[in-house]
Amino acid sequence: MRGLAAIGRVISVSSVYETAPIGGPKQDPFLNAVAVVETAHTPSGLLRELLTVERARGRVRDTRWGPRTLDLDLILWDRQRISAPGLTVPHPRMAERRFVLEPLLEAWADARMPDGSIVEPASGAVERQGLERVEATIGGPDWPGT
Repeated sequence: MRGLAAIGRVISVSSVYETAPIGGPKQDPFLNAVAVVETAHTPSGLLRELLTVERARGRVRDTRWGPRTLDLDLILWDRQRISAPGLTVPHPRMAERRFVLEPLLEAWADARMPDGSIVEPASGAVERQGLERVEATIGGPDWPGT
């Protein structure tokens, strides 16, 4: 949480959810959460800062979708659509991932897509993806990202 607080003002944070990894090599389950942050950074500047936080927490990008210590993604940027080298907002696979949708709506209940439509809760095949709310508190001693 300290890494995000250094980037901007943390407005809200979801619960922590445990999920099985999607794609990539065999690996342990992931812990997922969403934080809503107000920042003076540009989207590209924020992405650079997020990658810096990842590296500071031991993240090494050597295997696509492989095990990681921390993975910070920029899911939405207000109601803007962004397409820049290395950055696509809204996140191109957010609607396919229950582990993004549920924590996002918990932290930002009135989240909107660039076209003004509300972010929809998981449905269909996405709703069947395993997701378990866990007791870890972001920023607490049991949270690996601190």
